[in-house]
Amino acid sequence: MEQFETIEKLINSLRKLPGVGIKSAERMAYQILDMKKETREEMILAFKSIDDISLCPICSSYMEKGVCPFCNDDKRDEDTIVVVSYFKDALAFEKLKSYHGLYHILNGSINPSKGVGVNDINIPSLIKRIEKGGIKEVILATNPTLEGETTALYVSKLLENYPVTISRLAYGLPMGGQLDYADELTLTKALEGRSIIRKD
Repeated sequence: MEQFETIEKLINSLRKLPGVGIKSAERMAYQILDMKKETREEMILAFKSIDDISLCPICSSYMEKGVCPFCNDDKRDEDTIVVVSYFKDALAFEKLKSYHGLYHILNGSINPSKGVGVNDINIPSLIKRIEKGGIKEVILATNPTLEGETTALYVSKLLENYPVTISRLAYGLPMGGQLDYADELTLTKALEGRSIIRKD
């Protein structure tokens, strides 16, 4: 017996989520089918409410009902911008409670193998923000991957002629980690980001 057409559509929709294969999609589809109608309606409303989310024209962060949580916060230090690849990366900084500056979300990283070039990420609006003035430091906080490093290098080259300090997050060995388990890139970054204990 073949799947009902309605269930087949649900399975195909769920398979569009990253990391979800046919078996996982089938399990989720039947779990949804077994839910109470009220629970399913809550989920449907949650999906529909995503339409209320848009991108901030200044920092490209997600915003709800036309209000950006970062750009509309007048208590933020406007001298510093942390540049991240994705909105969720900015949220990671927010959890620290120690950074109070602005953000700029690129919404991607340069990745030629996936067809993502420099024109596919949000760099032009970053340049406009810096040209406007007031920014003293740009902290490049893209991921410590080949794509993240490529993106950070490209952005740093673009900003070379602007009167701003350009810094990069220090990456390296995690606390409790062991050297023999570290990969080449991690060790390289740990070596480059070493701190001086004593200097003659």
